[in-house]
Amino acid sequence: MLLSENARTVLERRYLAKVDNEIVETPEDMLRRVAKNIAQFEDDPLWEERFFDVMDNSEFLPNSPTLMNAGRDLQQLSACFVLPVEDSMEGIFDTLRNTALIQKSGGGTGFSFSRLRPNSDMVSSTGGVASGPVSFMKCYNAATDAIKQGGTRRGANMGILRVDHPDILQFIQCKANPDEITNFNLSVAITEEFMEAVARDAMYDLINPRSQEAVGQLNAREVFELIVEMAWKNGEPGIVFLDRMNRFNPTPHVGEIEATNPCGEQPLLPNESCNLGSINLAKMAKKEGDSWVVNWDRLAEVVEIGVRFLDNVIDANLYPIQEIQDMTYANRKIGLGVMGFSDLLMRLGIPYNSEEGVELGRELMRFIQTKGHAASSKLGEERGSFPNYAGSIFEQTGKPMRNATVTTIAPTGTISIIAGCSSGIEPVFALAFTRNVMDNDRLIEVNGQFEQILKEEGLYSPELISQVAQKGNLQGIEGIPEELQRVFVTAYEITPEWHIRMQAAFQEFTDNAVSKTVNFPREATKEDIRDVYQLAYELGCKGVTVYRAGSREGEVLTVGHQEQRQEEPKSRPTPRKRPRVTTGQTVRIKTGCGTLYVTINADDEGICEVFTTIGKAGGCAGAFSEATARLISLSLRAGVEPMQVVKQLKGIRCPHPIWQDGQQVLSCPDAIALVLEQYLQNNGVREAAVSLEETSYSNPGTPIFAGSLCPECSGTMVEESGCATCLECGFSRCS
Repeated sequence: MLLSENARTVLERRYLAKVDNEIVETPEDMLRRVAKNIAQFEDDPLWEERFFDVMDNSEFLPNSPTLMNAGRDLQQLSACFVLPVEDSMEGIFDTLRNTALIQKSGGGTGFSFSRLRPNSDMVSSTGGVASGPVSFMKCYNAATDAIKQGGTRRGANMGILRVDHPDILQFIQCKANPDEITNFNLSVAITEEFMEAVARDAMYDLINPRSQEAVGQLNAREVFELIVEMAWKNGEPGIVFLDRMNRFNPTPHVGEIEATNPCGEQPLLPNESCNLGSINLAKMAKKEGDSWVVNWDRLAEVVEIGVRFLDNVIDANLYPIQEIQDMTYANRKIGLGVMGFSDLLMRLGIPYNSEEGVELGRELMRFIQTKGHAASSKLGEERGSFPNYAGSIFEQTGKPMRNATVTTIAPTGTISIIAGCSSGIEPVFALAFTRNVMDNDRLIEVNGQFEQILKEEGLYSPELISQVAQKGNLQGIEGIPEELQRVFVTAYEITPEWHIRMQAAFQEFTDNAVSKTVNFPREATKEDIRDVYQLAYELGCKGVTVYRAGSREGEVLTVGHQEQRQEEPKSRPTPRKRPRVTTGQTVRIKTGCGTLYVTINADDEGICEVFTTIGKAGGCAGAFSEATARLISLSLRAGVEPMQVVKQLKGIRCPHPIWQDGQQVLSCPDAIALVLEQYLQNNGVREAAVSLEETSYSNPGTPIFAGSLCPECSGTMVEESGCATCLECGFSRCS
C-alpha cells in the first residue's frame, strides 16, 4: 500500500493494533487481518486475495470500524446506527444505555426525538409536567461526552425533530449557544405539507405526539426563515426531507424512517445499523492515447467486490444489542459509495462546477447503482434474499435481492487520507496548505493529483507550490493556463448552486442519501441559504447541510499559510502593573489530578490576577497550573476580556475527567475556566462580543476557508460531508 507520511501517521494513531501502547502490526498486516476476517464466509479462498488487493491498491476501503476492529476482540464493524426514543422514562433511558454501548464500540448514533411529548405537557403517571425533547437531548449529549470510544473514535449523534412538533422553535434554536449540545448534529424533519405551506405563506398545525391532536399553529414561512437564520449563523440545523426519505423506503411494511446517522447519509429504521465502504474513483481512470478516460471495466469489478465485502461484514459483525442484530439481519442494508471524485475530475480535465462535471457524477452513480444492484441480486441467488424481501419494493420485480439498500455517499475523511484521495464527492478545500510539524517546522501538503498534473505539464516548481500553499488555490497566480485554473477549483470558489446540483446528481442514483456540505463564503446572505434549501428540495435531495465560512465562534480564518494582514503597525498591549492591594476569593474544586485551589483577585479596574495551588510543591500538575495562572494574569492585566480567557480554557480535556456536584471537570485548565466563569456570573460580568475581524489572518481579497483547531493534531478543521473534519489527521467530530 502506497502511503503518504500523513496516512501512515493516521494509521499508527488509530488503526494499527497495539499491545501495551506499542504498534504490533504494519498497514499490510491490518489489511490482511481485515481481508481474512471478512472472507471467512467464502468457500473460494481467492476472495480473501480479492478483498486484500482492492484495499492494498486503495481502490476500495470499508468504514473505519471495520478497519479497526475486524479480526480483533471487539469485532464491531458498523459505523452508523439509529435508535428509537420512546415517550416514557424507561424508553428514554433504555435507549441512552444502548447508545453508550454503541458509542463505546465505535459507532455513531441517530435519533428522532419526535415521539416525546412537548415541554410542559402532562405526565399522568406522576401528575407532573414533561420537560420536552431538548432537555433529553442535553442528557444524551452529556452521556456522549463521558464515553471514550475505545480511544479511537469520538461519540457523535444526530438529533432530529419533526417540523410539526410543538417544541420545534426551541429545537431550531437550541444550539444558538455554541457550548450547548456539542456532540450532536441537528436536522429538522421537513414534510411536504410544510413545504407547500411555506410556498403559500400559510399556517400549519403542531401535533402533540402523545395525543396526536393539533395543539397550535405556526406560520410555515416564519419557521422556515428561522431555520435559515440559524443555519446562516452557525450551520445548524440542517434539514431532511422526511416524506421523500420514506417514499424511497425499501421496506415500508416494516416501519417508517424517522432518523439518520450522524452525517445524514444513512436513513435507517429504528434499531437498524448499516456498514459502509467507498470506491476510490481517483483509481478508476486510465489513459487511452493522449487522453484520460474512466476505466468502466475495472469500476464494475470493484463494485462487485465491494458489494460482496460489505454483505459479508453483516455476518462477521458482533452487534452491541440483540434488537439491532435482528433488524440488520432482516434487511441487510449496505452502503457502497465513492471517494476521490474531485481527483478524478482533475485527472479528466473536467471542472467540478460545470455541466460536464455534474453529468459525469450522474453517469458514474447510475453505473455504480446498476452494477451494485446486479451484484446484490447475484448474491441473492447464491445466498438468498434479505428476510424482509416479501412486501419490499423489490418483490414486484421478481428478482432476488440480498440487500435492501446498496448505495450510499458517505463522508470519507479518514479513509480518504489513507487512500490519498479527496473526500467523498466534495471538491478539495485547498490544493496545497502548510501544517506545523515538530520544532515548529512547516510542511507543505499538496493534493497528489494536482502535483502530478503540474509535473506532467512542466509547470511544477517549489516556488509555485509555496505560492499555492499561501492561498490554497490558483487565484491570482501567474503562469497557470486558464484551462487548468478552471479545472483546479476549490470548495469556496464553487457557487452553492453547483454544490447542490452535484449532490442532486449523485442522489438520483443513490439508494440511501448523500452526505455533503454546501460551502458558503463568509459574506453570504440569509437569502443565499434560503435559495439553496429551496433548490435542494426542488432537485430531489433527501437533505442538505450548509456552512458559511467563519460563522462559528472560536474559528481561525486561514489559508494554506497564515499571513498577517498588511495594516498600519499597531501598538502592542502592555500589562498594567500589579496593584499593591487586591481583593478576591479562593475556590476549591476537584480535578483528576487532585484538589485545585483557584484564587481570583481584582482591583479597581476589574480582575487582575489568578493564582492556583494543587498537590505537593514541585509536581507537574502544580507547575502547569501555576504557569497557566500566570499567563491568565498577564492577559487580564493586558486588557483581554475575562470571558475570552474562559472560552480558551473551557473544554480542554485530560485523560482523567471527574464529576463534582453534578458537573464534569475535564482538566485543570477546565477547572480554572469553571471557577472564573462562575466568578464573572456572580459579579455581574457578562460575555463580551467577539470580533471575527480581530482573528482574521487572510489578505484582503484572498479566498479563505474556516476551521477551528483540531483537538488531536492542532490542524485545521473544515466543514465537509456534513461534519467538521481535520484536513491533516482526519479527525472528525462525527466519528
